[in-house]
Amino acid sequence: MTTVSSTRLRIENISVNFTDVVAVDNVSLIVEPGEFFTLLGPSGCGKTTLLRTIAGFCNQNEGNIYFNDRLVDSLPAHHRDTGMVFQNYAVFPHLTVWQNVEYGLKARRVPKQEMSVRVKEALRLVDLNGYEDRKPSQLSGGQQQRVVVARAAVVRPQILLMDEPLANLDAKLRVRLREELRELQQKLGITTIYVTHDQDEALSISDRIAVMLKGKVNQIGSPMEIYRLPVTKNIAEFVGEGTFFNGNVIKINDNQITIKLKDGTNLVANLISGLKISEGQSVGLGFRPHDAKIVVDPIPDLENILCGTVFQKMYFGGIVRYKVEINSGMLVQVEEFSPIRDGRNNEKEKICVSIPSDRLMLFPIGE
Repeated sequence: MTTVSSTRLRIENISVNFTDVVAVDNVSLIVEPGEFFTLLGPSGCGKTTLLRTIAGFCNQNEGNIYFNDRLVDSLPAHHRDTGMVFQNYAVFPHLTVWQNVEYGLKARRVPKQEMSVRVKEALRLVDLNGYEDRKPSQLSGGQQQRVVVARAAVVRPQILLMDEPLANLDAKLRVRLREELRELQQKLGITTIYVTHDQDEALSISDRIAVMLKGKVNQIGSPMEIYRLPVTKNIAEFVGEGTFFNGNVIKINDNQITIKLKDGTNLVANLISGLKISEGQSVGLGFRPHDAKIVVDPIPDLENILCGTVFQKMYFGGIVRYKVEINSGMLVQVEEFSPIRDGRNNEKEKICVSIPSDRLMLFPIGE
């Protein structure tokens, strides 16, 4: 399928209200041409409402939407030149695979010969060659969703909008199809807005992510920035698992700070660019389970040692996850690669945990 001319999406101060509920609250963002941009957030955060507003299915109360430099606020959905993929498969059950995919082209009165070429190419891209004459009832859920993706992409929309398209599929199929979606989007070069509540999905396929909570965009960044440098504890907890503390800054030295926890333990963390911190200030900090290292006999020069007892040990195939009750009574989560032979670090055994200073996340208290 021919690569389309990519579109830049600009959203300025968009708000959408439903009676007494503010579904989208003063959101502004820019999606660059050809970018795979994900709106990530829990149910009810406003991400689907924002997507539907971009498509023209919802009207904003305030703000403007631009495709390139063209204001599209007054355009109805069918004139905005977007392709939409919904969570439920939304295939026409009485039409064949071929007829489903060609539907949008017929509506646009594309010449028959060109239509045939584009449908064939779309089916090839989603690996549905040989399924042209089948009805949706003869397809699996994953195959039906591929039909919907092909139907949305074949019209070569300015922007492709996807609303949790993999949510109804089983776990293994979701992983496979998200890889295929990313590959297809890169081949076509279509600017894509993807909505999901699945953190792994967002991190694995996105160029950038906007984290939405309670109608607001709280942070925009690359997957690594969102995961490694969350600007608030709420984002850190939503995007991935971790252990979180509060403490007071007792020392700032060059690019590091020392933080005293409530039990008197001192932890050293690297300063994060742009985060304003002063001595005496209360801060939140945390670390991901895979960033800590289990040490049975602490070495004096290891950073940030926390000691305690194994409270719980769980085996997940490739990793073992521990909950360690440290001496203050708090539980911390730690992961390590599965050993070939088990038998160490069992429940009720004493162990210590070391956390590198560059793996500690920092954020203001109350955010």
